[in-house]
This record gives sequence, structure tokens and C-alpha cells, in this order.
Amino acid sequence: MTAAQAALVFESPGVEDGAAIWRIARDSEVLDLNSSYSYLLWCRDFAATSLVARGADGQPVAFVTGYIRPERPHTLVVWQIAVDAAQRGTGLAGTLLDALTMRAAERGAHTVETTVTPDNTASDRLFRAYARRHDVPLTREVLFDGGLFPDGAHQPEVLYRIGPLHRTGDTK
Repeated sequence: MTAAQAALVFESPGVEDGAAIWRIARDSEVLDLNSSYSYLLWCRDFAATSLVARGADGQPVAFVTGYIRPERPHTLVVWQIAVDAAQRGTGLAGTLLDALTMRAAERGAHTVETTVTPDNTASDRLFRAYARRHDVPLTREVLFDGGLFPDGAHQPEVLYRIGPLHRTGDTK
């Protein structure tokens, strides 16, 4: 964690953060933007598996959202991760991802899943670096072919499966 990141506060989002998270997602220009309503619901229903990074003014400057898969309760799905333009390039996304997966591991999660489109090189680098940093395997396969999406031209969503994660205190 950098000195600038040490000044940030990492915590679960509240519904009052939904609008800021929506704006950060919109401004990323790479994420599929969900409705503003969905971000409010996310902050209410999935706050325990999501994090925001707050700047000195208390406002979110980055977020990561996730959930535990109902059919696979040891799997954390990372839904979206985005960093405000002013904070990009500082490693904040990786720090948020580490913090969220550590929190999920304390609750029994040992696998991380996410999807990345082939053109999203930043997310590809983020999750590959995460797997290397934690010395765990990463596999990839197409989860949803682009033709499944009803809104026309959508790239395939490639499933990244990372893990099993090492438990706290394990050494490799």
C-alpha cells in the first residue's frame, strides 16, 4: 500500500454511496454501466462483499463490488472494480481487490471469479497480477459468448477463475 493509499479509508459501501459508485463506473468508460438503481441495491444487499475507498473528504474514489455465488458458497464473484481518474495508476484497484478477497477468505471463500472482455486489458492485467501476487492458479474460459447478449455487438465475457486462495497464515 502506498502512502497515498494509506490516507484512504476502505469500508463497506452504504446506500448513500450508490450515486458516487455509479459515476465512477460511468466515468471508467470500460465497464458495462448498470442502472443507478442497481448500484443503490448493490450497496444495500451486497455491502458485505463490496468495498469503497474514501478520500479525505469521505467521498468514494474507487470501489469493488462482489457477491458469494449461491451455488458455490466458497466462491467470491468480483462484479465490478473501478477507480476514479485522479487515482488511477497508483495500484489502488489491486489494493481494493486484495482487501476484498481477504475479507471474503475470512468468511470461507477460497476461489475468486470474474469476467473480463477481451478488449479490457486493464482488468486482464489486474487479475493476472493478483494471481501472481498470491501465487495461485488462474484459468480462463469463455463464459458467455457475445451472441448471447440481446443488445447487439457485445464481446464475449471470459471467466477468470482464480484459486484456491491460501488461507491466512498458510505459507507456500
